Amino acid sequence: MANFSFDIVSEVDLQEVDNAVNQACKELAQRYDFKGSKASLAFDRKEKKITLIADDDFKLRALTDMLATRLAKRGVALKSLKFNTPEKAFEGYLRQIAEICMGIDKEKAKELTSIIKGLGLKVQAQIEGEKIKVSSAKKDELQAVIAHIRGLDFPIPLSCCNYR
Repeated sequence: MANFSFDIVSEVDLQEVDNAVNQACKELAQRYDFKGSKASLAFDRKEKKITLIADDDFKLRALTDMLATRLAKRGVALKSLKFNTPEKAFEGYLRQIAEICMGIDKEKAKELTSIIKGLGLKVQAQIEGEKIKVSSAKKDELQAVIAHIRGLDFPIPLSCCNYR
């Protein structure tokens, strides 16, 4: 009897993040309320961090909203960003770093496997590094697990891939 499986992962398309940051930078250059401001956005692909710099708290919030709107339009889940607390930068400016979280950590993976096992279906869920492999002899049970995962409100973005 054939065994079917799929993987549960938490990934972010870094090219889409780059495109969203570039669009937000273009909007920043055109907005009237940012004229004469040294506000900026920068994306470091290797570090997986977005740096926001603004004059004050109000402009930092506007910059964050601008970035969030662009990311949402590009299909990047906002749950994948972890905004650090704003800190003082040069000449009274504020700097905020948004980290892009990828992969499922151990605690979240254990929580997710217990949710899957709690469904009462004949499926096996195994943690493999930063992903979870779910396997079963029946495709219908795997599809039920996929439907349940898509309906979950989990603190990190989840996607199902490698369905075999």
